[in-house]
Amino acid sequence: MKFVEPIRDVEKIEEMKSYLKKTSTRNYMLFVFGIYSTLRISDILTLKKKDVLGERLLLIEKKTTKSKEILINPKLRRELKPYIAGLGDEDYLFQSRKGVNKPISRTTAYRVIRAAGEACGLSRIGTHSMRKTFGYHFYERTKDIALLQELYSHSSEEVTKRYIGINQDIMDKAIRNFDY
Repeated sequence: MKFVEPIRDVEKIEEMKSYLKKTSTRNYMLFVFGIYSTLRISDILTLKKKDVLGERLLLIEKKTTKSKEILINPKLRRELKPYIAGLGDEDYLFQSRKGVNKPISRTTAYRVIRAAGEACGLSRIGTHSMRKTFGYHFYERTKDIALLQELYSHSSEEVTKRYIGINQDIMDKAIRNFDY
């Protein structure tokens, strides 16, 4: 598995959104959902319309089997509203073209995000980049690593810092600014 990074540049996030919106509404919504939530791709792909109708999203995380309640960001809710309008309550949000009411696979999601990243000049990007992007920008705005740790269900603040690339940013800045 390759190491992926968050998208640190807000302009690149907008470029990704624009690229995906032109190519596929589903893929655009997948990206927007990913960057506005703390969810792993394995949890995002299991979501159905009925899961996002309320203000909060209730789910059991696939990786940890922990029960999680998440407020759906108002911006994400506005984007979701027209997207889900034509779906039935039991329809998956991110449907595959193969079969009836089947979600896309993790591999398909990875290919979508990876291709969009490459088209926008980003490397070291994958589906986990969406979750990391949320965390990176959340931390940059709030500096609240303890809350972010809680949102991610991480075991320590150090794990969270390493996960979102903050430690790497600090080390890079220290080396860049080092002089005799």
